[in-house]
This record gives sequence, C-alpha cells and structure tokens, in this order.
Amino acid sequence: MQAHPEGYEELARLGIMRVPALTVGDRAAQGWNPPAYAELLSIPYSATLKLAPAVLAQRLDIVLDTTQQLIRNVPDRHLDWRPPERNRTFRNLGYHVFRLSLAFVDGMDLGEFPESWLLDQAPADLHDGAAIARYGALVRGRISGWFEGASPAEFERIIKVYYGPQSGHDLLERTTWHAAQHLRQLYVLCERLGIMPPVPMPTDAFEGLPLPDALW
Repeated sequence: MQAHPEGYEELARLGIMRVPALTVGDRAAQGWNPPAYAELLSIPYSATLKLAPAVLAQRLDIVLDTTQQLIRNVPDRHLDWRPPERNRTFRNLGYHVFRLSLAFVDGMDLGEFPESWLLDQAPADLHDGAAIARYGALVRGRISGWFEGASPAEFERIIKVYYGPQSGHDLLERTTWHAAQHLRQLYVLCERLGIMPPVPMPTDAFEGLPLPDALW
C-alpha cells in the first residue's frame, strides 16, 4: 500500500483506515478475514480446522518468548530504522508483537477489541531492546495468568472486534498468527541489518496457523 497511496484513498472513502482490507465496489471487508472475503466475492469458503485453544496459547507463548530473545539483542542504533515495506520502526514492530498479544486478553476481559489498541506506539521509557524485552516478560506473565483461569466457555464467547464479531477461539487464533507473522518479519529485518538472532526462528510453532503467504 505504501507503493500505491491511492489505495488508502479508496479505503478512506469507505471508512477503513488500516490494511489489510478488500473492496468490491462500495462494499469492503476489513482485517485478514477469509470468510468475509469469500462472502464479498460470492465464492464458497471452507474453513480449516483451528488448533485447540490450549495449543494456540502454547504457540503464542513460544512466539513471545522468541521475540523477547530477539529484540533484547538488537543494537540501539537499529531500533529506529524503518524498513521500506512498512512505516513502523524496528522498535515499534517488536513492541507491537507484545501489545497485540496483550490486546487479546484485554479484549476477552472487556468483550470488545477496538482497532486503536493496535495503533499504540512503544512508550518512551522502552528506550532499548532490553527494556522492550522486559515489557514482553510482563505481557507473557499477564497472558499466562489469564489462560490459567480461563474456562473452555471463554473461547465460545463473542467479542466485538473492530472488523466484526469474533468468538474467543477465533480471536485467539488470529492473535497467534498475527504475532507469528510479525516475528517472521523481525527475522528478515535482522538478516538485512546483519544481526544474528540468538535462536533459530521457531517454524514448528507456525504449523497449522493460517499465516498469509506474503511476508508484508
């Protein structure tokens, strides 16, 4: 979209301020939402079987743990670098992985998930990779505690998400692959900048997640 700013103008006309989104005439579907895309295009859609909530929780924790280890080792001089594909610094991308994951718990507690939560920027006190990693540790603790107390019925509840009503299970799956997608991007950015990640990318944790084919 950065290469085609006219696309943002079309989305804004329809009241959509963020990507991904799909438009057909004056109709639109927001977010990575294959069922809504299929409905918009009038084509059949058969959803793949979702991983169980306990498995998704474990996968999400692996992604967050890996992000912690990676961002802790990013030199300060690279934290404010912006890749050409997205208008988001290395610092904010690392922070975003943790913030979007915390947003899942906030959304489950409040029963709604506004888009504004995904627009948060890293606070000024998270001035280096170690500070962002410490924030990540707090997020992991909060999420872990939530899962310990969650009953199976929690994942059947319907949450008011900015791109449409979602079950807790659907929202957890989206949160998990959303965080995993950004972790993939972080590894690519490390390679571009000559940063050696402390651990290999946990590709096993991505299996069974509906990750987009495209990296950006």
